[in-house]
Amino acid sequence: MDASCTGITLGQKEGEEVCSGSSLPDSTTTDKYQGVIPGNLNARQACRHPLDRALHVPRWTSASNVSDSLPVTFFLTGIPGLEFAHPWIAIPFCVMYLVALLGNAALILVIGTESALHAPMYLFLCLLSLTDLALSSTTVPKMLAILWLHANEISFGGCLAQMFCVHAIYALESSVLLAMSFDRYVAICNPLRYTTILNHTVIGQIVFAGIVRSVVIVSPFIFLLKRLPYCGHHVMAHTYCEHMGVARLACANITVNIVYGLTVALLAMGLDSVLIAVSYGFILRAVFRLPSRDAQRKALSTCGSHFGVILVFYIPAFFSFLTHRFGHNRVPKHVHIFLANLYVLVPPVLNPIIYGARTKEIQSRFVRLLRLGMDLV
Repeated sequence: MDASCTGITLGQKEGEEVCSGSSLPDSTTTDKYQGVIPGNLNARQACRHPLDRALHVPRWTSASNVSDSLPVTFFLTGIPGLEFAHPWIAIPFCVMYLVALLGNAALILVIGTESALHAPMYLFLCLLSLTDLALSSTTVPKMLAILWLHANEISFGGCLAQMFCVHAIYALESSVLLAMSFDRYVAICNPLRYTTILNHTVIGQIVFAGIVRSVVIVSPFIFLLKRLPYCGHHVMAHTYCEHMGVARLACANITVNIVYGLTVALLAMGLDSVLIAVSYGFILRAVFRLPSRDAQRKALSTCGSHFGVILVFYIPAFFSFLTHRFGHNRVPKHVHIFLANLYVLVPPVLNPIIYGARTKEIQSRFVRLLRLGMDLV
């Protein structure tokens, strides 16, 4: 078979030699399908990404823009190794997404239409539902398009936009959980001043600070990725774009990306989780000092829902983060991609269920809205 028709730039045999570290020929090799490959490129630049070779994705476009220009598009493979099961995997993902949409939309509707639920606790819960909707809607539609419709391509700008939204919304949701733990601390440890401390002005300032923090700490990711050369690598084993997944495609040193990513994770979400743990330490101390068992049980019940949401949010996120940074070559790729999908799906699904099942005020008003809707029909 003619080597030029195989989709491998230097031919089947020559391409393998280049990838094994052998020197390139001094002369310039021309392929009528792939373009011109200059003979003075080093082996790192000439060796195609393994996923590019496996999928027969054309790598070279011209001799001038191989290392200087940014990729026009990225190719998201979905879940590597499980391509045969993509249509079936998409079914539970789609069901979970629909449950997340309906549950969070219902929670926002109930809280928004009931003036009795405009207390700080419920306003923060409404904000949590908004971030859950934004997080899942930023990733899941494209995920389903990849798994069902084979719509694997995404533009470079679209990939960076999705990456920014995923990380910024995730950081904002961490801020919301921290604000909710502060709300529970004030409600239990200083109940007489609860409405004075957490008035609507303070709540607005907390939300604004969380948004600003998220944008400020995530924005550098865009510039860190745009400065990297990609040498034609544009096949990413994932279902959506995230910082380290894109950075690992680069054919340059990504130490700055790794260090900044760790710094953001530790000083933002890591610090939030520590502050949440400290606030719950004070809450538990105050609860166990209450005089009656009934008061203790009621106080713990109000904190139980929030604590469950915290566990649902942080456990899969930290596990995915740690495996991506430190277990990249030890954890199977499909396991990591599954975890990454779950941490944008599980919290939006479970949060409204946890709060709806454990909060009597939300339950009663939701039932009343359902009855009102049925009467209108």
